[in-house]
Amino acid sequence: MSEPGGLTPALEYHVASTLGWRDLRPLQYAAIAPIRSGADCLLIAPTAGGKTEAASFPVLSRMVDEGWNGLSVIYVAPLKALLNNLLPRLDQYTSWLGRRVELWHGDIGDSARRSILSDPPDILLTTPESLEAMLVSRRIDHRLLFRGLRAVVADEIHSFASGDRGWHLVAVLERLQRIAEERIQRIGLSATLGNPEEVLAWYQGSNKLIDIAAKVVSAGGRPAKPDIALDYVGSVENAAIVIAALHPGEKRLAFCESRAQAEQLAFQLRLRGVTTFISHSSLSLDERRQSERAFAEARDCVIVSTSTLELGIDIGDLDRMIQLDAPRSVGSFMQRLGRTGRRAGSARNALFLATDQAALLRAAGLLHLWGTGFVEPVVAPPAPRHIAAQQFLALALQEGRFARGSWREWWAGSPVMTDGELVLDYLVESEFLAEDGGWLFIGPAAEREFGGRNFLDLLSTFLSGLELAVVHGQREIGWVSPMSLSKDVLTGSMSLLLAGRSWKLRDVDWQRHRVRVEPDESPGRARWSSDPLPESFEMVRARREVLLGADPPISLTSRATKILAEVRAGWASRVSTDGVVIERDTNEVTLWSMAGLRAHETLAAALPVAFEPRSTNEYIRFSDQFNVAALRTVAPVTSVPHVTQAAVDGLKFSAALTPAVARSTLAERFADRTHATEIAASPVVMSGS
Repeated sequence: MSEPGGLTPALEYHVASTLGWRDLRPLQYAAIAPIRSGADCLLIAPTAGGKTEAASFPVLSRMVDEGWNGLSVIYVAPLKALLNNLLPRLDQYTSWLGRRVELWHGDIGDSARRSILSDPPDILLTTPESLEAMLVSRRIDHRLLFRGLRAVVADEIHSFASGDRGWHLVAVLERLQRIAEERIQRIGLSATLGNPEEVLAWYQGSNKLIDIAAKVVSAGGRPAKPDIALDYVGSVENAAIVIAALHPGEKRLAFCESRAQAEQLAFQLRLRGVTTFISHSSLSLDERRQSERAFAEARDCVIVSTSTLELGIDIGDLDRMIQLDAPRSVGSFMQRLGRTGRRAGSARNALFLATDQAALLRAAGLLHLWGTGFVEPVVAPPAPRHIAAQQFLALALQEGRFARGSWREWWAGSPVMTDGELVLDYLVESEFLAEDGGWLFIGPAAEREFGGRNFLDLLSTFLSGLELAVVHGQREIGWVSPMSLSKDVLTGSMSLLLAGRSWKLRDVDWQRHRVRVEPDESPGRARWSSDPLPESFEMVRARREVLLGADPPISLTSRATKILAEVRAGWASRVSTDGVVIERDTNEVTLWSMAGLRAHETLAAALPVAFEPRSTNEYIRFSDQFNVAALRTVAPVTSVPHVTQAAVDGLKFSAALTPAVARSTLAERFADRTHATEIAASPVVMSGS
């Protein structure tokens, strides 16, 4: 490097001589001092901004200069594929210093695990679920393994912080801190965050009680303005025609908003002779790896993906990003946009292809919101009582037993345990935990509910529905929902679409959850169960602004401009600059409040039951008896949205909560009282006036 950067000398030598880098990137320089000081840090940079090196280089420098020994660093990521992708880079960096890195997740075999346990590496790449599995395993001396832990790096921290996996991660880190002999430094990495200070404080947990200043580190100026266009194509088939015709000889990544849409697009592209690969969560590991490896090595091709390739998996130099319809958040779009423009001389770019009018409006709204500079704040879901229940049971497995009065020492005031006493009381009363002389251990109810396969179900914080493995010969292709097996598929009159190819069904083994297939040439169908997602207030209001005349700061094709004008004309009676619109017909009243499903359900819950409202992201619909004056009498600040029993059943670990607490947990997570109150107080305009 042109001048010393503050790293340990051997590392600086290899960065300059082996990597051939003249200088570190701005973020990599900026991160050295705070990380080497031991401060908790959140490193923020666009995709491909060098965040991995910004974290690993100073951590490795601490490791060498401070003489860390044994397993001292854990690197967690939300996806196994991301960890697999990171391994070669970190293996190179550690080898320069005579250190080692190893991989541990669900795809790592017993032989490799035994080797790791007999000779622990300096850095372990893993997932939060695998980390906890190590804590509770009877075959692992977790106190010996983790006592030298000094730092934890969490990649793509925003994807953790926005869901229950984040609560699970920070709760597990508190248990690790209790075992470790030194304070564990926490380092998070992210490309897109609207509220970095709040996310860092959430990630710190009990470290906030220690007088070492935490640091959000970001560096580098604003990237160059990207080239973004929005087109209207009207169907997935037409999207394939456009993609096949555009940019021949280039490498293109096409994001889809569902697995079914991804399968349809991949099939249509292959029909047109385009070299096409596909990646989504219902494909087998081998199928995904083959696609991602081939795509990384190819040039004139398209890889079709759901959000599985949104995170920082390296798929080589990318020329174009194509988006069918629109992602559900600005942050997601920025992640995808950041996959382009990595090569010197290239620019970030995105082409949106809307397959229907609703998708065109959604894309225009998202791009308008992006143009204002808005990025969604990442907020952990409130009331993680079900994760608290899971943590109590996991601690009982980990320690064999624990003193009832000592549980707070394990989580050091972590917000995940805010209602810990309430949860613990129920676990004991319902015999999920048995009590003897003040000691708690796994009870018979926990054995019945979670005890199968060595409590494996207790170590996963997300719920997967029943899916069937699809097998051709000895090769597992992926998984499909039973709902994909319609009468037409079962009788052979229609083929199944998976991995971008058609398959004729041979037979279904319901006991083993397997479907045997053989290749077919006819077009097939793909279908997975999926519930409509509630959208944020900001996203829905951005669509309203577009309907009222705002144009996104991007290029619209003539087709998109024409269709958008038609959409605006069709919505003209439903939106107004003067307030929210009431539309009456003979049987019902519709309030076009455009505030998102959460706000609508919260407001609806505050209204008299007689009105029987139905809600979407765009409106609340009532019976014809509804009187607008009722809006002025409600108090959404105290209302709780209705929660179905099916939703309660779908909450992981809800069996370890009282029905009332489980229902309350979900209701609090769905409520949007701020914007419900705003709707109730808004001026009302009659449709057509």
